[in-house]
Amino acid sequence: MAQVVFELRDQFSIKDLIKLAGIKRSTYYYWTSRFDQPDKYENMKSVISTIYHDHKGRYGYRRITLELRNQGFLINHKTVQRLMKEMGLKSLVRIKKYRSYKGNVGKIAPNILSRKFIATKPNEKWVTDITEFHLFGEKLYLSPVLDLFNGEIIAYNIQS
Repeated sequence: MAQVVFELRDQFSIKDLIKLAGIKRSTYYYWTSRFDQPDKYENMKSVISTIYHDHKGRYGYRRITLELRNQGFLINHKTVQRLMKEMGLKSLVRIKKYRSYKGNVGKIAPNILSRKFIATKPNEKWVTDITEFHLFGEKLYLSPVLDLFNGEIIAYNIQS
């Protein structure tokens, strides 16, 4: 905002521009005094950019901070994050999708039921399925055997 006010100072009154921009007068003069100063992080920005592009954009501010420390630079991670944001560098994160489908694995059972899930007497039709549960960072598999006559579970198996 201070730069916009600075650019328009010849055409309009500074007092009105500062009021319109919603900044304090001291803030405006602070920023105008800093316009002619060189960027103290110019060297650091080039090193960050080099590391970022060497690793094909996969490094975020945390990894870049570690790499800078390995190269002997002492810089805060928040400063690296701010500089990367100023330069428009953002790490590319690939989302890894879970794909459980592996094609036809094993034998395919013949379709004996043909979607006729009603049984007229007990123990006439049994069905089973496998269900995967994620509990406490572990996968558990449940395989119940169900009687279609009354929905009773005949047997089940749980494995990790």
